[in-house]
Amino acid sequence: MLGSADDVHHEVGRQVLSRYGQLAPHGGFPQAAVIVGSFAVDDGQWYGRHWHTTHQLAWAERGVIAVRAQGNTWVLPPTMALWIPAGVEHATGAAGAVVGRSLYCAPDRCPVDWSAPTVVGVSPLLRELIAYLADDGLPAEARERAEAVLIDQLRPVSVTTVLAPLPSDDRARRVARALRTRPSDSRTLAEWGAEVGASARTLARAFTAETGMPFGQWRTRVRLQAAMPLLAGGATVAAVAPRVGYASPSAFVAAFRRVVGVPPGVYFSP
Repeated sequence: MLGSADDVHHEVGRQVLSRYGQLAPHGGFPQAAVIVGSFAVDDGQWYGRHWHTTHQLAWAERGVIAVRAQGNTWVLPPTMALWIPAGVEHATGAAGAVVGRSLYCAPDRCPVDWSAPTVVGVSPLLRELIAYLADDGLPAEARERAEAVLIDQLRPVSVTTVLAPLPSDDRARRVARALRTRPSDSRTLAEWGAEVGASARTLARAFTAETGMPFGQWRTRVRLQAAMPLLAGGATVAAVAPRVGYASPSAFVAAFRRVVGVPPGVYFSP
């Protein structure tokens, strides 16, 4: 779904961030506990692995972002954001074109003490607060009040990461890459084996040993990853389901709920 990292710069009001989103040497928090960074990322681009001295709330105002950290991958529509504690190494990419906003919070002025990446829901109020705090001309007292409300709006959401790592076996990897390109392909492992020169059993073993899940589960996750940018863009479940390999909308909804923990109507709703 997503490719290699490319160099992309963030801008934070008048504060410039480095290629990996770090505050530049002249940046900082002179009057604010929270700085809002705005950025655009093309489909498939990644910020390579990096970390911040600040806490970060990674959020896509439009589009879908993916964040890899601590062995997990989160795929996040505009209704979800990821809190990344200071010092946690991560990589961020785009599924489809993304207009993003990241919040950078000074650890010594932020009461949130989550020690691991945490998904939060983005309510309409939180969305408006982020836009409000992006104005670096706000008076200090108004900014302080808005920051307090924003922090109060950071509420964890229990959703499961959608992880679909590539196997290292060359033949299984060829299958995996083909399915990422065309997730609706319903060929069996035996049929794939005839194409890549391996038995179904060999491919099955490779997927289980090298991705941590059987082939069927892996393919389900790839299909859900492919569906998320479409759903975030406003496509209906009925339109998306056949595009990613499901015979009916109900089958797609059942798979989504089983993997993510909530149905798509909840995941993509404010």
